[in-house]
Order: sequence, then structure tokens, then C-alpha cells
Amino acid sequence: MSTEPARRPRGMTLMELVLAIAVIGIGLAGVLVAFNQAVFRSADPLVRKQMLAIAEEMMEEVRLKPFAPTANAAPAACARNTYNDIDDYNGYAAAAVCDIDGNIITSLAAYGVAVTVTAANLPNGVAAKRIVVTVSHGGDTLTLTGYRTNWAS
Repeated sequence: MSTEPARRPRGMTLMELVLAIAVIGIGLAGVLVAFNQAVFRSADPLVRKQMLAIAEEMMEEVRLKPFAPTANAAPAACARNTYNDIDDYNGYAAAAVCDIDGNIITSLAAYGVAVTVTAANLPNGVAAKRIVVTVSHGGDTLTLTGYRTNWAS
């Protein structure tokens, strides 16, 4: 008889090893799917911010024009250099963002802009125009609405 204590078996069986690999693989796959969704959507805030900046720029441009309509020549393509009042922007639509002279801004060519201007009914008979600027990029759209009163009259 031996006086040494009995040795405990060490290690893992092949079945335990295969099961551990399968469990770790399934857990890792779940983490990677969640990580993939986060990475896929990581550019969305940048696109949204760019859409908002384009809409705000166009809204500011429209609101800075005179309220009362005056005659003007029709512009070519997406140019707005002949627009001299708010109403001229009604129905403006461009498949790409252009500067006021109609030159396409190449870094913003994937964005589209549309503007509608309608008469607004404000309390106390205040003359106003409702301005709606819609910016699109891919399947996403952002709409910015503003008002301009006839404060100069």
C-alpha cells in the first residue's frame, strides 16, 4: 500500500472542452452583433447634424429676404441669386446642395433641399409667412419650420 494521498484528476475532458468553446462562441457572437449595430449607426449623428446645419442655413437665407413680393427674373437650375423676396423660395427644390449662385457644393452633393413658403394665420391679423425647409439624405429627412412676419411695414 502506498502512503501517498490519492491524486485528484486534473484537466478537462474533450466533451467539457467542446461545450466550453460552444458557450463562449455563442456569447461572443451576441456581443459582436450588438457591437456591429453600434458601429453601423455611428455616422448617423454626423449626418443628422449636417442635415440640421443645411436646413438652418437655408432657413436663415429665406428669412433675411424682404417680406413683400417684387418682380424678378427666374433663376437657372438651383441658383437663388435672383431671389429677392421670401415668396421666390416657394417650391424651391434641389437634388444637391448649391451655393446661392447655383454651384453644387460637392461635399454636400448627397443631400437634397426643398423649401415651401405659405401664408400663415397668426393671431391679431399679423401678416406672416410659414417657411418649411426639408433636407433629405438617403432615406432620412429633416424638416425645419419657421415664421417670418412683416415687421418692416
